[in-house]
Amino acid sequence: MAYGIWLSYNNQQEGFQLPVNPSSIEISDGSKGATYDIVELGEINVIKNPKLTTYRFSSIFPAQLYPFVDVPLLQSVTAANDSGVKVKTNPYVDYITRWMATKRPIRFVFTGDTFDFNEAVSIESFDWKEAAGSSGDIEYSITLKKYVFYSAQRVTVKTAATGGSKQIVKAAKPRADEREKPKTYALRAGDTLWKVAKSVLGNGDRWREIQKLNGLTDAQLKTLAVGKVLKLPK
Repeated sequence: MAYGIWLSYNNQQEGFQLPVNPSSIEISDGSKGATYDIVELGEINVIKNPKLTTYRFSSIFPAQLYPFVDVPLLQSVTAANDSGVKVKTNPYVDYITRWMATKRPIRFVFTGDTFDFNEAVSIESFDWKEAAGSSGDIEYSITLKKYVFYSAQRVTVKTAATGGSKQIVKAAKPRADEREKPKTYALRAGDTLWKVAKSVLGNGDRWREIQKLNGLTDAQLKTLAVGKVLKLPK
């Protein structure tokens, strides 16, 4: 089986395979157990919920296609810095630092001979530097932590027909959505603000928010042009 690591963001809309696999991956799975001394009973051990798994590894982002690199390299891009000077940036570093800035989880996929991972993770740390005398190679270390999606959960209280006892029934958890919510929407033929609010925001009644955010009058709603880009509320 091929040994490889992939990092991706926004439900795999962007991402890459590591061009050089790390020599090892450090995995931490420690529990949060604690011990207490009880009078006349001695030491007892209280087992608590395990900590979230942490993954650490180091490698390089090569600036050229070395013989040991067996995947296509991302191409460097030229962009202006804060002073307006055009400089080349490393695409791998750009991806990771930009993902960290969103404060959203990414997808970490590892395939190996004995085990595989496919986890949503947060980027806990990312340290990098240009290796001396390496013509642009980047040495880096990264720490990832397993991410658990969470949200308020709807519950229903049911009263038994006999005895009057009550039971709390939890609603089924929706599938976690890693996609980043769009900030704009280009109108298509047949679209109305209600239809846009229903399909993009999940609630057609929010069409007034779209109207207010874009400064549209009631009269303009009747002549919305196909292709018009609307800003969307959070």
